[in-house]
Amino acid sequence: MKQKGSVMPKILSISIIDFHLHFPVSHDVYLDGWEKRFVDRFGKAKLQKIYHNQQTLSERWRDAYLIPCTEEDLPDIETQAKRWVGETNKYRIDKAVFLTGGGNDQLAKIVKLAPDVFVGFAHHDPFSPGAAEELERAIVKLGLRGYKILAPTVEKRLDDPELDPLWKIAEKYQLPVLIHFGILGGGGGIGNAINMSPLVIHDIAKGFPDISFIIPHFGCGYTRELLQLAWACPNIYIDTTGTNDWIRWMPYPVTIRDLFRVFTETVGPQRIIFGTDSNHFPRGFTYPVFQTQWQACRDIGLDDSSMCAIFHDNAARLLKNVRA
Repeated sequence: MKQKGSVMPKILSISIIDFHLHFPVSHDVYLDGWEKRFVDRFGKAKLQKIYHNQQTLSERWRDAYLIPCTEEDLPDIETQAKRWVGETNKYRIDKAVFLTGGGNDQLAKIVKLAPDVFVGFAHHDPFSPGAAEELERAIVKLGLRGYKILAPTVEKRLDDPELDPLWKIAEKYQLPVLIHFGILGGGGGIGNAINMSPLVIHDIAKGFPDISFIIPHFGCGYTRELLQLAWACPNIYIDTTGTNDWIRWMPYPVTIRDLFRVFTETVGPQRIIFGTDSNHFPRGFTYPVFQTQWQACRDIGLDDSSMCAIFHDNAARLLKNVRA
């Protein structure tokens, strides 16, 4: 056991790694490009209307999952960092991997507030000028340990040869690259884009086999496509993150247990990585997400070795392999 007073299940004497967190900030940069393109074409008023509608739908979602509202006035990053350190102690979280946090420079500062437990990923637009150089700077100079891309917000296809210099940097440092595919932003969010299906990186994953590509939320509505991609490319990993509310929008019944079963029976537990998508307070670490996923794994009969792999060891291995 890592800490006394832990509320985690005592089935295994291990800590966990949450591979999918977002550090709470008042404004994050990863939607800036998509927002600018939308405003340029349709106007700012329509963007504001979209976000207003999303807020209404988000309130219904929070009510359904008993999730408290985000704080209106966020404390400074030092206060937020202390809160997250408290969460890691309370829930025996060995590493807290923040995929976003207000830009690469700010997230690097956040990681330095608790370097023994915090891990940060670069999260700039892959098509921004000098993106490859920025990725190398983020790893070598800033100490970040991976790269996060929100595929539906990216303007061009991710298999465009223009991105080859970026992938070469990721390959050089053997970075874990986490790419969100599928629907984005909850109800009223992005439902269609040029990079919705994970199969768009099929050739990239084959061309850069030393990059570990992690696809979160079990493919977020693109389960079949993710299974095809994982069948074709052994460097594809599956991230279990979040409530996976998208399953309610499938044309056939799907449960969290079903998802764990099909992926453990195909790609195997050595390529599955646990995450929660936790971010803001007062919610903090979303323990109910952990409970649901842990129980699903037990329900399908996973042994202790498989549980260790999913909830800790696979993530630890990917982070250890980073050459920086």
